[in-house]
Amino acid sequence: MTEAAIETAARDIRTAWETGKAIPAVRDSLPAGDVAAAYAVQSRNTRHWIATGRRPSGRKIGLTAKAVQKQLGVDQPDYGILYADMEVVDGDEIAAGRVLQPRAEAEIALVLEKDLTDRQLTLIDLIAATAYALPAIEVVGSRIANWDIKIVDTIADNASSGLYVLGTSPVTLDRIDLRLCGMSLEKKGEPVSVGAGLACLGNPLNAALWLARKMVDVGMPLKAGDTILTGALGPMAPIAPGDVIEARISGLGSVRAAFAA
Repeated sequence: MTEAAIETAARDIRTAWETGKAIPAVRDSLPAGDVAAAYAVQSRNTRHWIATGRRPSGRKIGLTAKAVQKQLGVDQPDYGILYADMEVVDGDEIAAGRVLQPRAEAEIALVLEKDLTDRQLTLIDLIAATAYALPAIEVVGSRIANWDIKIVDTIADNASSGLYVLGTSPVTLDRIDLRLCGMSLEKKGEPVSVGAGLACLGNPLNAALWLARKMVDVGMPLKAGDTILTGALGPMAPIAPGDVIEARISGLGSVRAAFAA
């Protein structure tokens, strides 16, 4: 029964991605609060999309704010898969409707230059494996109608992923303290979200280390060339057609996303 429910939920989410039409929450069709079942839905779609030619380009971390974890009744972050076709070039216009119910978050991205496959990864391993950091905007979205989500819904829906935009001026970790990076997310020049690196599990590196260990545990270790979106530095902001979003992160520069009218 659970296998049938997992397959149905995975198919419903894929249909919502393909048609741009939101669906009711999937949590009611899965065992209550079953995170493993939610990841099974995500994995089912991961296999499907890779088989159809989508190329994984990294991972995203969600639920890095303690307040959001408490709201959804969990005690750790979640993760989703990034695909190469989700990356948008800094400043390029994003077509209306490309992401369902879009919202924007400012994040710090890490790009790896070494594999992270050891079963006892340390923070030093992570730092040594990181080529550089970049400012990023994650355009999150939800296939669940009206963002009516609980933990099972967002995990099943690939951690509510949409698109991501990376800055273009790499900064190595020895030149910056990610914990102290201040962030301002502006819409049409007006601040709509502020925060700092410490809002992301105390330090974006903490979030990335959690992810690296989790990926080893589930048999999908992070590899050289992967991008890690480490989690929001402040509240996410709603997006409307015609909006221009710019994230400014101290020490890392800025990155911009424009949304077609």
